[in-house]
Amino acid sequence: MRKEKSVSAVKRSTDQEVDLFLNKLSHMPKTTRTKGRLIFALDATASRQMTWDHACHIQAMMFEEARNVGGLEIQLVFYRGFRECKASGWVEDTPHLSRLMTSVSCLAGNTQIEKVFKRALKETNEKKVNAMVFVGDAMEEDIDTLGHLAGQLGLHGLPCFMFHEGNDPVVATAFKQFARLSGGAYCPFDEGAAQQLKDLLTAVAVFAAGGRKALVDYSQKNKGTSTRLLSQIPE
Repeated sequence: MRKEKSVSAVKRSTDQEVDLFLNKLSHMPKTTRTKGRLIFALDATASRQMTWDHACHIQAMMFEEARNVGGLEIQLVFYRGFRECKASGWVEDTPHLSRLMTSVSCLAGNTQIEKVFKRALKETNEKKVNAMVFVGDAMEEDIDTLGHLAGQLGLHGLPCFMFHEGNDPVVATAFKQFARLSGGAYCPFDEGAAQQLKDLLTAVAVFAAGGRKALVDYSQKNKGTSTRLLSQIPE
């Protein structure tokens, strides 16, 4: 039987991952748009049901923070079931996005990350997208195909922030590569880390809406996961 890690050891490991994530985020180039655009993509297959419910609440708090620094347009993208991958229009109001998310139920199916990446490329070719958040727990596709698409996103200046639920080492390796190739960052989380996920998603949203300076300002006003590193970043 595998020996379980102590709670303190798990916490230290998670804190280190969070620090690395936020350090990467803090060194992203500053955006110049007054209103950011963020794609919020989620795996809505059956294994994600509990996390999907958390996300409906967390995204509302994330959007509130971003709106305070200049506004944010969000497009919700999700996949589930048999070849079903859908995207909303670009929305600015939290209630509308919340209604979109709560109207979706998770269904069993394979991952469709390729469709998500292709959608992001299409959107940013039409009008600049500042960042993409992806939340998922699996990767069942060809890693080279996805890596190529992630690299294209990087060339277009669209960083992917890959949030990984669970501890599958294959998925972790893939998500880390996609984040690196796109110029984004990787961070793991579990279903009990709602506050951590809120802090991290909010940091990404603030970056998309107002750039690095807005992220520094946010960290100085809010105590949480991002404060330690972001408060040290020069304006």
